[in-house]
Amino acid sequence: MGTQARRMNGLDLLRDDHRRVGALVQRFEALGKRGDGRVKERVARQICAELLLHARLEESILYPLCREALDADSLIDEAEVEHEGVENLIQKLNDMDVDDDRFDATVKVLGEQVQHHVGEEENELFPAIEASGMDLDALGDELATRRQELLDHADTTFGRITLMVKELFSAGERRPT
Repeated sequence: MGTQARRMNGLDLLRDDHRRVGALVQRFEALGKRGDGRVKERVARQICAELLLHARLEESILYPLCREALDADSLIDEAEVEHEGVENLIQKLNDMDVDDDRFDATVKVLGEQVQHHVGEEENELFPAIEASGMDLDALGDELATRRQELLDHADTTFGRITLMVKELFSAGERRPT
């Protein structure tokens, strides 16, 4: 096979992000009210880091491509508004301590909003993209490149959760090659 890295379909890359966040939300919920505060905070920060990175990828690459290639402006408009709502909750969490009475509830609502957003993307937008004939491997390459750029500049992109973002994506299998 040589040294060339395996190309990833862009929608599969985004679906992998969705699954990762879903698993983190389930992990947080499994910790419950009495879970170790440090573990809960770390999982919540991981959720936030994953979501911020994912949102930037969609907003900078996927959504503009969809506006050009598809008749899906209303879907994209709704997705962008949903991203704003998620980012507001992330900011709220970023300003909270894990022992705040509303911390768990905020993570729960964040997870619910994300689940709704993922459902719409995977059931409405992604099938339209697949049907459009868009080059999904090229999309994957562009998303992977942009992901690395965002990680390289995470201190300005992600504020207080910079270290978490860099830790999350420092593993070799997570970095584009």
